[in-house]
Amino acid sequence: MGLQGGCYCGAVRYDARGAPFNSTLCHCTDCRKVSGAPALAWFSVRFADLHWTGTPARFASSAGIERSFCSACGTTLSFHDSRWPDEIDIATATLDDPEQVPPADHTFVRSRLGWMKMHDSLPEYPSTRSAGKDG
Repeated sequence: MGLQGGCYCGAVRYDARGAPFNSTLCHCTDCRKVSGAPALAWFSVRFADLHWTGTPARFASSAGIERSFCSACGTTLSFHDSRWPDEIDIATATLDDPEQVPPADHTFVRSRLGWMKMHDSLPEYPSTRSAGKDG
């Protein structure tokens, strides 16, 4: 068993096996909109290592980007970019124990809300960690 979590109502659950990577607190406008929060924490796992119980609804938010959520309660669950087909991002706060995967950095700080002040000394990136994954 790996990292387990799911939506608010329990209709969709997941088991994310394998080591998590790319844990971040994303400040982009899209993540704010889909979560209704000032930022959204994510971590990545290999696509093949994510196993669902229940079927999340999917939404193509832009070309090559698919987000999943619970159709019953609306919880944001995952983000998948077709440019990196072997990995998928999971919304950290949907973990049964979100303390297991704390953010290691901040991404898309160029879009961070001015009133959201950070005092954690984590690395900050204007967009993604690398120019090759710039979105």
